[in-house]
Parts: sequence; structure tokens; C-alpha cells
Amino acid sequence: MAKKKGFMTPERKKKLRTLLRKKAAEELKKEQERKAEERLRVIAERCGTKADLDNASTDELKKICQQYFDKWYGLEGEMFFLQREVILRDLQINELTISVSDMKGKFIKPPSRRSPSTKTSSPNCKRRLQSLLSPTS
Repeated sequence: MAKKKGFMTPERKKKLRTLLRKKAAEELKKEQERKAEERLRVIAERCGTKADLDNASTDELKKICQQYFDKWYGLEGEMFFLQREVILRDLQINELTISVSDMKGKFIKPPSRRSPSTKTSSPNCKRRLQSLLSPTS
């Protein structure tokens, strides 16, 4: 009886791997192009189209600068209010977590701090202090 050859011979496996690599590379390239187009679209949407500064007269340049300044000024004001809102929400979250921990009966213990009295309460420190305070002859 002759042995039956398997369907996936090494040559077929190699060919299939190369085809899969090519297809993955093509899809990756398409995805990168799509992301680049999306990025350009978002930039154009947020910033507007690029103004022609080379062929503009002095008055047109002043208008363009005023438009950019107005847009910047509006965005700064919006950023200020957004930062204020974030701070207020952080405070609300903090208050809510404190109230939840109060309801559960679990309290956050602050880290213990060493006081000056605990430093001198150890036996070695007491001996040192006595040796320093006692008169030596």
C-alpha cells in the first residue's frame, strides 16, 4: 500500500504563510492610510483650513491674525471652564468615597509619624542621653 500524502505539504504551508503575510501587510497599510486620512480630517475640522499667508496683503494678514487670536481666546476660556469642572468633580468623588467609607465603617488610617518623644524612649537612646548629661571626670 502506498502512503497517502497529507494535504498540507511543506511547500503549501510555506506558500500559505507568505500569502497570509502579504494580506496582513496590505491590511496594515490600508489601516495606516485610513488613520492618516482621519487625522487630517480631524485637524482640518478643529483648526480650519490653512490660510494663504504668502499672497496675503497686510490687512488680510491682520484679519487672519485676529481670527486665530479669537479662536485661541475662545479655546483658552473653554479650557479654563473644563479644568474647573474637573477639579469640582474630583472633589465630589473624594467626598463620595469618604461618605461610602463612613457608611461601611472602614476608615483610612493616616501613616504613623514618629514623634520626638518616641525617639528617646528606646533603651539605647536613654543610655546615650544619660552619658551625655552625666559629668565625666
